[in-house]
Parts: sequence; structure tokens; C-alpha cells
Amino acid sequence: MFTGLIERMGTITETMPDGPSIRISIAAGSLAGESTIGDSVSINGCCLSVVGHSDETLIFEAGPETLSKTSIGRLVVGNAVNLERAMKWDDRLGGHVVTGHVDGVGRLTRMETLGSWSTCWLTAARELVAQMAPKGSVAIDGVSLTVVDVGDDAFSVALIPHTLMVTNLGQLEIGKEVNLETDLVFKYVARWLSTKTIPSSQRSSE
Repeated sequence: MFTGLIERMGTITETMPDGPSIRISIAAGSLAGESTIGDSVSINGCCLSVVGHSDETLIFEAGPETLSKTSIGRLVVGNAVNLERAMKWDDRLGGHVVTGHVDGVGRLTRMETLGSWSTCWLTAARELVAQMAPKGSVAIDGVSLTVVDVGDDAFSVALIPHTLMVTNLGQLEIGKEVNLETDLVFKYVARWLSTKTIPSSQRSSE
């Protein structure tokens, strides 16, 4: 589990095809030296396991499922990525519960800047947007954010100066793809409701 509060930005230093998967090397500063093999790290909202590391570099492998459902496979050398290690059970939950299991990809379509703030509109698959609500939570490239407005296939979020400064959302451009994870609680409630059936004794006769 993660909180959506980014620890630091890393930089892609190498991507290498490895059969149906890819290996990704990320310059991660002190976070790399504090990690061990097998640790879970959120990379732009996608949970991957550390398979190698040095004092300042982390190495990951991303398989076919990850490559098909996220933007990880389109990362190139020099790209900035958001990094967060899995939370400890005694940590304060400052963002919202984020699993690191990306639901789909969204695309930035409009951005308005007012002073040092930015409001962003993104499009996504209708089934993903249907899982969002104004004032609800969404993770964009792993960043915990509050939804402002919701339409049929689009939604908006407001980015504060701190978020723009310490995450790669400050580098967003029109048309850019981002990883989306909708609210976990909403998913469980929606799943529970979908399994409920009305007893035949309570059904109105036609």
C-alpha cells in the first residue's frame, strides 16, 4: 500500500528489452541506498519490485500486463518519475490509500494557470471516470489528488504549487499520458452493490 505522497523524483537512466518485459534503471538518490531487493516502490503510480540497486540507482522489471495497462513502457531515458516506497503499518496516512495497481491511462487535454496554481482537465475511459466523484480521491502518476469536477469521460484536479514543484506533474504538457488509480473504497462498494440481488419475494409482479 502507498499514500500517494511522493518521496522524491527519480530519472530514467536506462530501459532495456528483456523478452516480453523490460528492465528499467532509475537514478533515485538516497532512496536507492535505503532500499533492498524485493522492496515495493511506486513508479508513477505503478507498484514494481526492486530487482537490483546500487547506492543511487534502482532497477526494476515490468512485465506484459504492466506494459499494456500503464505508461511505464513509454518511459525513455531522461524522463522524470515519481517515486514512493510502500508505507509502513505505523506510518501516518497523509494522502489516501493507494494500491499501486493502475486502473488505466488518462490524457491531459487542458490546463489553466492562475498564479502558481494549475487546474488540469484529463480524459479517460468512461468506466474509470464513472468511479470518480467531486471531492473524491484519485492518484495521477502516483500523486494523491482531490477530484474537482467530473464529466462523462473527463475530470479535473487542482495542483498546488508544492505538488507542481516536487512531482513530475509540474512537467505536464497537453496530450501527455498519465497513470490513473481510482479510489479503492469506491471499487469495493461498487463491487458489493453489483452482487446484490433483490429477493423474488420483494420483486413487484408485472
